[in-house]
Amino acid sequence: MASVTICRVLKMTIGERDYWMASVREEADISPGSTLHASNPTQTWTSPNKNFSLGFISDGPAYFAAVMCDGIPVWKAGGSESGGGVADSSASLRFQANGNLRLVNGSSGSVVWQSDTAGCGVTSAALDDSGNFVLKNSTVSIWSTFDNPTDTILPSQNFAINKVLRSGMYSFSLLSSGNLALRWNNYIVYWSLGLDSSSDSINLTSPSLSLESNGTLLVFDPSLSSPVVMAYSSDHAEGSDVLRFLRLDNDGNLRIYSSSKGSGKITERWAAVANQCLVFGYCGDMGVCSYNNSGPTCGCPSQNFDPIDLDNRRKGCRRRVEIEDCPGRETMLQLDHTTFLTYPPELVPQLFYLGIAACQLNCLNSRSCIASTSLADGRGSIYMKFPGFLSGYQSPALRTTSFIKVCYSIIPNQSISRKNARGYHAWIVVLVVLVPIFCFFVLECVLWLWLHGKSQRFGGLSGQCSPLDFVSGVSLQFSYKELRSATKGFGDKIGGGELGAVFRGTLANGTVVAVKCLEVIELGQKQFRMEVATISRTHHLNLVRLIGFCCDGYRHRLLVYEFMEKGSLNHFLFPREEQFKTSLNWECRFTIALGTAKGLTYLHEECQDCIVHGHMKPENILLDEKNIAKVTDFGLSRLTSPKKDHHRCRTLASTSGFTKGYLAPEWLRNLPITSKVDVYSYGMVLLELVSGRRSFEASAETDEKKFSVWAFEEYERGNVKEIVDKRILDHEEVDMGKVIRAIQVGFWCIQEQPSQRPTMGEVVQMLEGVTKIGKPPNPKAVFEGASNRENKNESREGIFMPCTIRAQARSLLMGKVVQMLEGIIEMEKPPPPKALQLKDPLVEPA
Repeated sequence: MASVTICRVLKMTIGERDYWMASVREEADISPGSTLHASNPTQTWTSPNKNFSLGFISDGPAYFAAVMCDGIPVWKAGGSESGGGVADSSASLRFQANGNLRLVNGSSGSVVWQSDTAGCGVTSAALDDSGNFVLKNSTVSIWSTFDNPTDTILPSQNFAINKVLRSGMYSFSLLSSGNLALRWNNYIVYWSLGLDSSSDSINLTSPSLSLESNGTLLVFDPSLSSPVVMAYSSDHAEGSDVLRFLRLDNDGNLRIYSSSKGSGKITERWAAVANQCLVFGYCGDMGVCSYNNSGPTCGCPSQNFDPIDLDNRRKGCRRRVEIEDCPGRETMLQLDHTTFLTYPPELVPQLFYLGIAACQLNCLNSRSCIASTSLADGRGSIYMKFPGFLSGYQSPALRTTSFIKVCYSIIPNQSISRKNARGYHAWIVVLVVLVPIFCFFVLECVLWLWLHGKSQRFGGLSGQCSPLDFVSGVSLQFSYKELRSATKGFGDKIGGGELGAVFRGTLANGTVVAVKCLEVIELGQKQFRMEVATISRTHHLNLVRLIGFCCDGYRHRLLVYEFMEKGSLNHFLFPREEQFKTSLNWECRFTIALGTAKGLTYLHEECQDCIVHGHMKPENILLDEKNIAKVTDFGLSRLTSPKKDHHRCRTLASTSGFTKGYLAPEWLRNLPITSKVDVYSYGMVLLELVSGRRSFEASAETDEKKFSVWAFEEYERGNVKEIVDKRILDHEEVDMGKVIRAIQVGFWCIQEQPSQRPTMGEVVQMLEGVTKIGKPPNPKAVFEGASNRENKNESREGIFMPCTIRAQARSLLMGKVVQMLEGIIEMEKPPPPKALQLKDPLVEPA
């Protein structure tokens, strides 16, 4: 009776399938009674084009029946992902006469997995050219791998709302709203991606997800006028001999991969969660995720915990002494720069407003609380964590402080033998720790003496750049002589700016690099190397990688970067040379905008040391051969200016002229500088990506107004297409939903008050459609003020006054006079001094 019910369900879905292709009819069918054996891995069922095969693969002692492409599994039976048990080396995949496909262990005869299609009229099976294995009745599909996915979606595979990808504790699904969601344990939603804000009002009827062969991830629905783009692979639209697929990996991340046909190798092209530590449960229960130079790593909160599995730190930690075993002896362990991840649906009920002091005390006094996190958001918000699963994330960039309940160490009465054993173990620990340290010290001394004798290596510094000073994470140090040779005497100049010229070079190993010669250096050598170490610890897809540096003597300070073949973004947006006349299409521009935002988010919120770029503009966004945006010149303000009280004025002096259009108002007013200055500059760049014009320039086309001012007026009138670059409107159909989203984000970013601007993390969410975007306020006043200042102070040295004058003006005459001195407010002819003392409300009477 059960099989009859299953068959009815299967037949009901036949009419809903729209991807079943007639090409299957021409395929070589597999007859009932056919069998594959795990003991013979070369025995397979193959698609007509020979691209896909169904056979056995092994993972240690476990075996799986899998659909493969060049040995890469794209569907599996036998294991947690397929809802079955584990097959062994004696297993076989049997296509039975009753139409059932069954995976059986030969040693025990136990059924590991089956299709449950017995009695459903199945007469044959086939593996088609798209990688879909089908059980069918004549030409009608009864059961298929596309309808029953495990952890992977292939091009032309229709992924509907009733389908789920699974990998361990993680699952991925398409919601009825059209949103994509990643869950842990079918409960915690730790990532979601929504449709365009312009689609929010549409009631979807039967949404489905599809990965196109060009690497575009789309949501379809009959109620949508066109498919909604959810994501792109970084190599989208490239190569006809490339297989792309979407896979939920066992680390909980959803990724798009590509593989050149015949290579058997895969390359990650897109990841749903850029920061792996934000995947709930990545390091197991009570595990804490952090980053080192090699990527994410898992550890325990403290020595009060032991890893569950020393060979697999992702399995989490456990207390050495459980809380119930030490009544009255609990304490709260403080973890700085740490958060315990809290996602829906547990988000709201666990949020309290108590403050950091009460965050620790209230949890300690509550029997049900096991941990807490203070959000440091200025409102006293904390999360109380109750018994369940704890997933931690630690980063120097986090401002949060967390507490976890532990027991004091219990020291029982010990016998003499145990004390002796304890002493013996202590000696072992001492030897294990001290001997390597001593050997390392001796090796460093020998190395220093050898290098000291070869002083040419360090430019004759007489030990000032000794190796002992470089225990800081910097990868490579070059001599000036090496870099001069690599650049052929600094003869191939490829760029330059306020901070120095950039030259193309080739290292001895053949690596092509970009060498930046810093011109204004005010840091000492030790401080310079420390700042370089900070920059070298940044690792992100959208940041240009720092390969090495040079600090020969007191004159030569150079940085060595990876070389970006296509150069900077400004060449494509504002082309002057013929080679750049080909314009970037809109989707490419949007991907560049999103990638740049992710790079800045990493600098502000995720890297070990928070870095404010300070020079964000198209010239500092480079493109690789696949048009992936990479931010460069981050952290250089820290290299070229000492950290003194007048640091901000000095930085401004170096950025006068052309780049002043990207400077936030607080730069110009000598106000405190935060990461929001990068948000302002990014907003200007975003408007330029949309328009293809400098956002701070005026022209007859913009009624002699700054483009950003004119653009907001056109946006208010609903003339959005007037803002868009005509070069892309003339050659392609532009997704206006994304255009409007980008324009709105741009206007939010260039608000006068830093508090009104979003963070870069929020910018990423708005661009991806995760967060709804409200109507931006009019930033016109800021633009006009900046424009007046720029137009009316060209004769002055830049647009800045000495810091001492600013300070005196601010302390004596308040902000309005500062604006007069800066040229923001027009000054009328002043009255006599006596009248000023009596009438002007800005000055106190003597």
